[in-house]
Amino acid sequence: MNKLRVERVSKMFGGLQALKNVSLETGGEILGLIGPNGAGKTTLFNVISGFLPPTEGAVYYNGHSLHRFRPHQIVRLGIARTFQIVKPFGDLSVLDNVLTGCGMPVYPSWRAFFRRYHTPLTEKAADEILELTDLSAWRDVPASSLPIGLQRRLEIARALATRPDLLLLDEPAAGLTSHEAEALAQLVRRLHQQGKSIIVIEHNMAFAMGLCERIVVLAQGEIIAVGPPEEIQNNEQVINVYLGRSK
Repeated sequence: MNKLRVERVSKMFGGLQALKNVSLETGGEILGLIGPNGAGKTTLFNVISGFLPPTEGAVYYNGHSLHRFRPHQIVRLGIARTFQIVKPFGDLSVLDNVLTGCGMPVYPSWRAFFRRYHTPLTEKAADEILELTDLSAWRDVPASSLPIGLQRRLEIARALATRPDLLLLDEPAAGLTSHEAEALAQLVRRLHQQGKSIIVIEHNMAFAMGLCERIVVLAQGEIIAVGPPEEIQNNEQVINVYLGRSK
């Protein structure tokens, strides 16, 4: 099992503490990460994926400390992520967007000037990812022409092209209709069935509670609750800080 361990991670931005002594372990599950805006969820993803160094604490993946690893090196270890704001290469086709992920083994390296990533083998792999993510029908169209729901799938497809074992999804259901969100949840379940560990940041509570096996709740940079969805939905502190009460 591929295991991620976050150990007493804190992150300061000047006088602002975005994360405070955050510790968690996960592997082989779909883990939800929820909380109010500004709770530190994306900051935690940024620390795990190497975009930001922790002020204190450490992150381990399969026993390897990720301290001082750059983002592309962390991707090589098997961790890939998507972003809140989708940023496809708009002028490239959907296929070529996925193929950029296939080029990960040679980035950044002088070999990238001489080694082509667009080969029959990588194109076959990219087509398989497009089929898995239900994007085959848009294979040759510019990525910028896709509606937001399909662009979010393309973000996942591009991340999958790096062959991750752990997938970090940052608000994948944002802006989606209920039908699109359910279709996306089915995709995430398929990826999990294929052996991928997944962490999902989400504000769509129906999506998160119906998808995740375990939920971690962040508020003001601290973990205030961890448990299965049913337990989290009935946690008084979580209700008061984030969920609120249904009327």
